[in-house]
Amino acid sequence: MSDLTDLVDRHVREGAAPGIVAALGDAGGHLEVAAAGDLDPDAVVRIQSMTKPVVAVAALRLVARGRLGLDDPVDRWLPELADRRVLRHSHAAVDDTVDAEGPITVRHLLTCTSGYGMVLDDSPLRRAMADAGVEAGPEPVTLAADAWLAALARLPLVAPPGRTWRYHHSFGVLGVLLSRLVGRPLGEHLREDLLDPLGMTDTGYAVPPAHAHRLPAAYRRSEDGGFVQVEPAGAGHYVAGQTADRSHDELVSTLADYAVFARMLAAGGVHEGAQVVDPELLLALRTDQVPAGAKDPAGFFPGFWESTGWGYGVGVELVGEHAGRFGWSGGLGTDVWVDPTTGRYAVLLTQVELGPAASGFLADVQRL
Repeated sequence: MSDLTDLVDRHVREGAAPGIVAALGDAGGHLEVAAAGDLDPDAVVRIQSMTKPVVAVAALRLVARGRLGLDDPVDRWLPELADRRVLRHSHAAVDDTVDAEGPITVRHLLTCTSGYGMVLDDSPLRRAMADAGVEAGPEPVTLAADAWLAALARLPLVAPPGRTWRYHHSFGVLGVLLSRLVGRPLGEHLREDLLDPLGMTDTGYAVPPAHAHRLPAAYRRSEDGGFVQVEPAGAGHYVAGQTADRSHDELVSTLADYAVFARMLAAGGVHEGAQVVDPELLLALRTDQVPAGAKDPAGFFPGFWESTGWGYGVGVELVGEHAGRFGWSGGLGTDVWVDPTTGRYAVLLTQVELGPAASGFLADVQRL
């Protein structure tokens, strides 16, 4: 039994998740896969925020072709976001605002410094986001892309663009922007430009109905330590025949598909001899891009900024033995990390909302 198999088996036995699949690989093509519990290696799972690195790569490919500039104002494609207003202070009433100092740019979206994002403490803006249906949370998004952006645009920014890091919403906005730029649903563009060339045939904005049996149930941890189903197997939001209005949504994928994506990143942006990501842009993706003054400790989970930075769609380890390693997690216990020094990567998939048990498993595999 390999160390990875032993680790996966142990964490399922100890109750981290009903099922776990994991892969360790390297840029040279070595790949080790382990599975335990009720999650099959072929399962198509909800990867949630592991969508962000994929969308970032898609954006950078358009930057490399000259179709998009990192410092382009986004209102060129998203007129809803012209002439932004900013809260006078973080707990101000939503109509207590001042003019933004400048436009939101593509770079602001990639670095989550657009001024839109999660509001973790109770405030008028947080309540307004919930009322408008744009608050980030465990439930799938219900508004179609244009309606979601319009609802977000009616709300003020929490800070001027570039001034404060706020998680999540910038990448939904980026997805809508990319869709309008290419003139078609983002899922179609991703399929043709990135996913099919990489062989990621099971990755998309939903599972086709013919493959619904491969979508497992999703869970959260109950107070007694067990699991409560929050999304059904084989049905619900992530089973759909068409996904035209989901450019702001999150993907489903498989262990094999995401391992290909991670291997490409570990190999310097190269897949089967083809340069998928421009080397300079990949270096920027995996380099901390957030100014020190924008790293508000109250804006994310406690201690995050003590050891981690943020590039384009990924977290970046800044200190310790693995400084430079980069990747990101999804809220249903999914994770990817790539070490550019060694060329090694890890992909981990469960379908349990992140908590201490799931986080402990992720940390153990990262150490392995």
